[in-house]
Amino acid sequence: MATSEEEYGSNYKAHLLEQYKLYVEMADRLSSRRQSANSFFLSVNTAIIALVGYLNFGSKASSEFYWLVSLSGIVLCFMWYRLIRSYKDLNSAKFKVIHEIEAQLPLAPYDMEWDKVGRGKNSRLYLPFTRVEVLIPWVFLVLHVFVFLKAVSFLSFLAQELAAK
Repeated sequence: MATSEEEYGSNYKAHLLEQYKLYVEMADRLSSRRQSANSFFLSVNTAIIALVGYLNFGSKASSEFYWLVSLSGIVLCFMWYRLIRSYKDLNSAKFKVIHEIEAQLPLAPYDMEWDKVGRGKNSRLYLPFTRVEVLIPWVFLVLHVFVFLKAVSFLSFLAQELAAK
């Protein structure tokens, strides 16, 4: 895939450095998009939980739709989790490419940094953000499942009451 320095010509090193800078910037932009996606999903899930609380969960007046709201929250949490995993995989691939490019440069700062934190294998030196980040959708998912189960049990109770009359 890559062209050798001899085949490329005299601008090889300059163009390699420019491509490296561009690729590092693209990796940074990916991290920014990842943070924006997390902010979006956090806001939507917080709004759903707030809405359920505001509508006075447990009230007989409006609880017949809680199952639908919580089900949408469950779907959102799963999508959020999958998106985090996708960003993690894409970031990992980008940094592998960055390390390969750095192997051709006089200094490899990202590879050196990765080495200093034990290449992610020692949690006392470095705890990968994804390990913490991936837990947040699960916390919201548990809340949504709780609301869903509560709403379904309420609907069952309401159906039994109506059938008894």
